[in-house]
Amino acid sequence: MTQPLHVFKTEKKHPKTGQVQLLTAQVSYWQKLTKIVQPLLPQPERWQVACYQHGILTLTGENQAMISQLGYLQQHYVAQLLHLDDFKDLQKIHVRLRSKTKTIQPQKNPQPLSTETQEMLQSAAQFVKDPKLSQALINLARPKK
Repeated sequence: MTQPLHVFKTEKKHPKTGQVQLLTAQVSYWQKLTKIVQPLLPQPERWQVACYQHGILTLTGENQAMISQLGYLQQHYVAQLLHLDDFKDLQKIHVRLRSKTKTIQPQKNPQPLSTETQEMLQSAAQFVKDPKLSQALINLARPKK
């Protein structure tokens, strides 16, 4: 078996910043690998490289059917990727389900609270013993300009 390729080496000079730099290097490397493998894998799917270590490529996808297909045809895709320089020691592909990312869009023009709701929030603020929570309720009850 081949020796694992150590792509990431930590610097011992500054342990805290060294770890951040290491993680940043790993993420950028995996993003690079994602761009390489994306067109070669079953479509339509947004594959992401989650890890590549010791000859095991871990991919994530959002569609269970595509994940099953990739798992079933794993040897075919391993053979395809072995021809690329970045995957010379590839032995196996692990595929995991990734939850779909939902982007929450902030409301552009939120509706103002009704007078009744504002009064209820101010009343609730009086009963709350935590000063920070009380102030937050009062701030929430204030009409927006």
